Amino acid sequence: MPAYLIVETDVTDPEQYEQYKAASPAAVAAGGGRFLVRGGELAVLEGDWAPKRLVVVEFENLEAAKRFYESAEYQAAMKLREGAANLNMVAVEG
Repeated sequence: MPAYLIVETDVTDPEQYEQYKAASPAAVAAGGGRFLVRGGELAVLEGDWAPKRLVVVEFENLEAAKRFYESAEYQAAMKLREGAANLNMVAVEG
């Protein structure tokens, strides 16, 4: 069953965050994932959740999403993000 990584991001240092954005696609591809949503305009339709940036990545299954997160490629990309953004991230089967 496919799994989806859903990431809410609050960018605090846009210039540094660009380094992470440049590095993360290779890590996602190496982990077998594909971006479905990568930023873009959003509209709050109900409730008070107003994320500044959302990313959705599809993986083959939940285990693949977890492997991606723990991979050396993504851990290296994460280091580029340190101090540049605050994230909430979940993986969910779909």
